[in-house]
Amino acid sequence: MNIALIAHDKKKELMVQFCIAYCGVLSRNNLCATGTTGKMVSEATGLTIQKFLAGSQGGSQQIAARIACNEIDMLLFFRDPLNPKPNEPSDMNMLRLCDMHNIPVATNIATAEVLIHGLERGDLDWRNILK
Repeated sequence: MNIALIAHDKKKELMVQFCIAYCGVLSRNNLCATGTTGKMVSEATGLTIQKFLAGSQGGSQQIAARIACNEIDMLLFFRDPLNPKPNEPSDMNMLRLCDMHNIPVATNIATAEVLIHGLERGDLDWRNILK
């Protein structure tokens, strides 16, 4: 499965800790991420991650383009709901694209854990059938 990782600045360390905890599951999938998030996760875990530009430089839009082409199977997007971002409209567009293409999305650690456990059990194998 192709899994995209994005984390707002105040959630990057949480994403790193999440990826450390679930390194085994994540290592069996293809990972991509916005630049800084990908670098931090890769350095902490040793996971191979395709890194796009930093989110503020268009990395989120690069991932959104892959979502629009149905090339992403899951999005883990740890958002900071207390600090609005100038690129929030593009974030909302990315979430809308996930809805359009039935791509599972986690916007916080609680839903990310549900999705990762589902991935481990095979609950998301239907994504491979669609391809």
